Amino acid sequence: MVSIDRFSGNPLLSPDPKKNWESEAVFNGCVVEEKNADGSFVQHMLYRAMGKAQNVGGINLELSTIGIADSIDRMHFQNRRQLIVPQNDWEKYGCEDPRITKFEGKYYVFYTALSKFPPDADSIKVAVAVTTNLSRIEEKHIVTPFNAKAMALFPERIDGKIAAILTVHTDLPPAKIGIALFDEISQIWDRKYWERWYGDLDHHVIPLLRSINDHVEVGAPPIKTSEGWLILYCYIRNYMTYHKIFGIEGLLLDLHDIRKRLGRTRKPLLIPEKDYELYGKVANVIFPSGALASNNHLGIYYGAADNTCCLATCNLDTLLSDIRPKSRRRQAYLGLKIFEPYMGNPILKPIPEHDWESKYTLNPAAIFLDCKVHILYRAMGKDDTSVLGYASSRNGFIIDERLSEPVYVPRESFEKKTHPGFSGCEDPRLTEIGDRIYMCYTAYDGVIARIALTSITTEDFVNHRWNWEKPILISPPGEFDKDATIFPEKINGKYAFIHRLQSSIWIDYVDDLKFGRNRFLGGKAFMHPRPDKWDSDKIGLGPQILKTQYGWLMIYHGVGKNDKKYRMGAVLLDLQDPSKIIAWMDDPVLEPLTKSDYQGLRPGTVFACGAVVVDNELFMYYGAADQYSSVAKINYPKFLNELKAAIYPAS
Repeated sequence: MVSIDRFSGNPLLSPDPKKNWESEAVFNGCVVEEKNADGSFVQHMLYRAMGKAQNVGGINLELSTIGIADSIDRMHFQNRRQLIVPQNDWEKYGCEDPRITKFEGKYYVFYTALSKFPPDADSIKVAVAVTTNLSRIEEKHIVTPFNAKAMALFPERIDGKIAAILTVHTDLPPAKIGIALFDEISQIWDRKYWERWYGDLDHHVIPLLRSINDHVEVGAPPIKTSEGWLILYCYIRNYMTYHKIFGIEGLLLDLHDIRKRLGRTRKPLLIPEKDYELYGKVANVIFPSGALASNNHLGIYYGAADNTCCLATCNLDTLLSDIRPKSRRRQAYLGLKIFEPYMGNPILKPIPEHDWESKYTLNPAAIFLDCKVHILYRAMGKDDTSVLGYASSRNGFIIDERLSEPVYVPRESFEKKTHPGFSGCEDPRLTEIGDRIYMCYTAYDGVIARIALTSITTEDFVNHRWNWEKPILISPPGEFDKDATIFPEKINGKYAFIHRLQSSIWIDYVDDLKFGRNRFLGGKAFMHPRPDKWDSDKIGLGPQILKTQYGWLMIYHGVGKNDKKYRMGAVLLDLQDPSKIIAWMDDPVLEPLTKSDYQGLRPGTVFACGAVVVDNELFMYYGAADQYSSVAKINYPKFLNELKAAIYPAS
């Protein structure tokens, strides 16, 4: 774990009572470094300064301006002077919280501009000042036409594009951190560009909020590392309450695709603890505003209690190691090897910034196509309607792509809400047959849950053309029927389906896929709960059926009568007669083990809807605590050898 050390000489800068413009507070310092001709380095810190109360437009206020100071050792800053002051109506009431980046020969200083006092959301926007020598401001522009703060430029082009990161809706929560890409510098202050960008806001957002009650803001300008772009940001827990907890956290973005999140810290690197962080203009506040990296050493510059500029340091490699997710091996249940939950779980969390998936992201289906795992997951927002979102992963663990809009929503009356409460399209399973992908899911109108079937061409699916066939109901009316899938090939000339009625697993065969007019799934129950075992209360299908040389692999979920926990088990079914069980493991192959399995709507739950095989590894994708989506893996050949040895019925 990384160790963060506060500089013993903190604070670096304090208010100077001899200078009216910075006599009350100096905080949120951002540092830029440049190399002199002789090879030495000099650092410049830009910081927010507040002076004695003065009359501005008939209002008495402590005006914020931006100061600058210099250093040659990154710690001791001198020669403090005023650099940016209000000159335009859109910044009349203050210039706050600078972020500075040197880019292609010029310095770009983004800051918060206030056009009204007291400010409201519409009067708080991002502005930029441009200078070549840090002694004279040559240009100023208002940047965002909407409420935003905390913007910073990347120090180099990304795949030929100028790139920036900013915080939108800081004063219209929930706040959202997003990425903006430009072809040329002038687009940064082009109102039409931003109107287009804002019109597709969710596409640009990097999801970071863990709760709708929390808050995020960009901290320091991006730092380039060998692992990716390091973003230090402020995370405020319980922002909507009187018990706010300010913290500094870290985020790693892909070097070439900065919309791709590689990892993040799981807890704050720093929270207010020292007197100079606990007491000041605003108590109990720390806010990261700048960073410098050199020789595996990271300096984090932050504002303390909205009063002073401070410094903390850490080992950069250790921090990056903490941010990057790793796999973790779990011990066996009762001595039997089981699936290993991924250390970076959950891989999909609710995104408070997206209304449609702000509460739950659970029970993911998965299919392996074109060298990547495609995931459809159940998502729910404030209206408690289940829709399906899309994500994908090249290595099975790390999400490389996640779409900002749902790819499947309720369309028919049998899945639309009839009264307040849960409804929609739930718990999908995906199966490829020929050139089509068939999806069975639970259609729930809030009264009764039935099985629906739809399909899409594989080509459309992988190319994100969501041309789904009109869904049809395939389970009988008046019956609660869930947890269904179609086998990936015909058996004895017929399509085969697994589904759940009552507490048991059923199988049925049909000649074609034309349902309705009294043609619905039925069949027979062939698997039942086992008395006195972990699956004694009820059982149902897990992921889609997988074909192996030993039989059909069916992973299922089971619930115990005593503890009511959801676990996953495994059976092998006969290839010619899948109603015949040829092997059944006594113990679960996955059970609730991790923190996220217990923190959600239904603690103590793992519920899988998807599984794929990649390079002799079996990946299982599951809902954790009815709140998140997670993944676990196991060596596939070894797993099958252990399963086929569990002969059923046992001799």
